[in-house]
Amino acid sequence: MTSFRAACVQLRTGRDVAANIAAAEALIRAAAGEGAHYIQTPEQTALMELERKVLFATIVAEDDDPALKRFRALAAELGVWLHIGSLAIRIGEQQAANRAFVIAPDGAIAARYDKVHMFDVDLPSGERYRESAIYAPGSKAVAVDLPWLRLGVTICYDLRFAALYRSLAKAGAGMLAIPAAFTQVTGEAHWHVLQRARAIETGSFIVSAAQGGHHENGRHTYGHSLIIDPWGRVVAEAGQEPGIIVADIDSAACDEARARIPALQHDRAFTLEETGAAGAARRAS
Repeated sequence: MTSFRAACVQLRTGRDVAANIAAAEALIRAAAGEGAHYIQTPEQTALMELERKVLFATIVAEDDDPALKRFRALAAELGVWLHIGSLAIRIGEQQAANRAFVIAPDGAIAARYDKVHMFDVDLPSGERYRESAIYAPGSKAVAVDLPWLRLGVTICYDLRFAALYRSLAKAGAGMLAIPAAFTQVTGEAHWHVLQRARAIETGSFIVSAAQGGHHENGRHTYGHSLIIDPWGRVVAEAGQEPGIIVADIDSAACDEARARIPALQHDRAFTLEETGAAGAARRAS
């Protein structure tokens, strides 16, 4: 098998975990009804919370997480590969993981991925984010075999670190997942170009479910969930409202793109030569 149907579920997650689970479930069911075999939800599917005290009063360990339990049962009921973009999982008294789960059609967890790159930025709009104050960064890239192709698992801010995607593609991933909660400001500036660049650089499909709109906690996310083919063409895109997008994917398109531009085979070692006063100063320091 090389062909399957993929879907992105776009959400506007709030602070009520039960309500968020219900909203996600309704759209997951809608995607399954459209014939999707692989369904992806965004980063922070079950809770969008920036206040540390409120977050840690709500989140629990993986074995006790109500969202993960419900989504595992739902994957088994629908017989689909269900990729939960991420959940906030307690891993210590005052520490969490921003963790993705790829759930097989029997409800088993096929892969886990803890977000590697932390979004610690001060935006020109005045928005300030310090993910590292809450989340422990992961240290492992993760790829998992689906029936049709190998999937590389990443989350949101990882998108800006091209080496991660090149490593996943060179490890055989033909589809790269980038579930996200991009801010409105950075999304307008960079979302599409970075997504298309990762597809073109690696000759891979990109599937990126997103959060969209104005959230209960005051955050404004960009939306525009995307499915992109290995030649960099957008084949499905959402707006800002919650909903689903679907696209048919043929993994043979990865082989075709990589044969046309075999850049994954052309890496060469190199050294950096710095000239001028600035280079001399750095060498002397």
